[in-house]
Amino acid sequence: MKQRPIRVLIAKVGLDGHDRGAKVIATTLRDAGMEVIYTGLRQTPEMVVNTALQEDVDAIGVSILSGAHNTVFPKILHLMKENEMDDVLLTGGGIIPEDEMQALHELGVGKLFPPGTPTRTIADYITEWVHTHRSF
Repeated sequence: MKQRPIRVLIAKVGLDGHDRGAKVIATTLRDAGMEVIYTGLRQTPEMVVNTALQEDVDAIGVSILSGAHNTVFPKILHLMKENEMDDVLLTGGGIIPEDEMQALHELGVGKLFPPGTPTRTIADYITEWVHTHRSF
C-alpha cells in the first residue's frame, strides 16, 4: 500500500503582506514530495486552525515578518490544543529573535527558522518530525 504524502499548511497570519518566502517554502516542500496547502495572505489564527482541521494536515508552517509572533504562535497553539491537534506540528519562520524563538519553543511551538535557512533543512525537519510523531 502506498503511503500518503505529508500534508503541510503554509499560512500568512495578520497584516503581513510579504509572501515571497512562504511561496518559496511551499514550492520547496512540494518538490520534496509533500502536499502543500497555501492559505494566502491575511489569515487569522482561527482561519489557519480551521483550514488545518478541514485539510487533515500533519504540519502547520507560519511565515511571519510583522513582529506579531508572540501573539500569533500562542494563539494558534491554543486553538490547536482546543481541537485536540496534539499530533500536528506547528512550525514556521521569519523575523523572530533567537530568545523569542526559544520562548515559543518552550510553549510547544516546533523549531522556527530565520531568513536564510536552507530550504532543505526545513523540509528535512518537517519530514523527520511527522514520521516520528504521526502514524500513517
